[in-house]
Amino acid sequence: MCPLPQQPSHTTKPPRAVFLEEVPSGSSLQSDFAQESIFAFPPNRDTLGGTSYLIVRNEGNILIDCPALEQTNQDFLQTHGGVRWLFLTHRGAIGKTAEFQQTFGCEVLIQEQEAYLLPGLTVTTFRQEFTLDAATQVIWTPGHSPGSSCLYYRKLGGILFSGRHLVPNQQGEPVPLRTAKTFHWPRQIQSLQLLLKSFTPETLRYICPGANTGFLRGKRVIDQAYQRLASLDLSILLRQTAI
Repeated sequence: MCPLPQQPSHTTKPPRAVFLEEVPSGSSLQSDFAQESIFAFPPNRDTLGGTSYLIVRNEGNILIDCPALEQTNQDFLQTHGGVRWLFLTHRGAIGKTAEFQQTFGCEVLIQEQEAYLLPGLTVTTFRQEFTLDAATQVIWTPGHSPGSSCLYYRKLGGILFSGRHLVPNQQGEPVPLRTAKTFHWPRQIQSLQLLLKSFTPETLRYICPGANTGFLRGKRVIDQAYQRLASLDLSILLRQTAI
C-alpha cells in the first residue's frame, strides 16, 4: 500500500529579505548588504498585523517583535541559527513570547514599564537605553505605549526598527500616528525629537516599521529616513487628533 501523502505544514509565507532590492547591481555597497541578512516576517494577526524582523549575525540573532507561531517561521528561525535575543518594541508586539522563549531559549528584552505583562518569564529590562553590542542599541521612545522602544542597528548607514512609534502613512512617509489607544501623544512627539537629536542623515538611513508596511507599496524599508523625519512639522503633529 502506498503511503498517504503528507499534508504541508507550512501555512504562511516565509520571511523575505529586507534589503535584497535596495542596492543597484554593481553598487559599491552591494557586498556590504549581501553580508547583512535582515528579514521581515508576514504581518502577525496575534499582534494586530504587526511586522517582525530578524537580524542574522555571528554574535547571535536578534528577533524584533513576535512573528506568528507558525511552523514556517519556526523552521526558518531554526535554519538561520535560532534566536539569541527577542526584543519587544511595545506591549502590542508581545504575541506568543512565552512560546518563543521556550522553543529557542532566547533572552527577552523589554522596557521596564511593560515587563509586568510577561509574568513567569525571564526577561532583561532597561530604563532609557540598552546596548547589546557595538552595533546594536535599544532606545526608550515612550508615547505610543509607556514602554514603546526602538532598536537601532548601526550598520548599512543606520537602521531604526521603530515598532509602532513610527509607521508609514498612506503616502509611505514615516510618521507618529495618534490613535484612540495612544498612551501619551506629547511624549510621543518628544520621543521623535529625541531621535532627531540623536542621529544625523549619515547615521539614520533606513526605518523598518513594525506596522502599516502595506503602505510601502512593495518596498520593504523607508529610505532617507532622517531627512523625512526632519521634514515633519511637529507643531502640526501636536494638534493631530486621534484616528
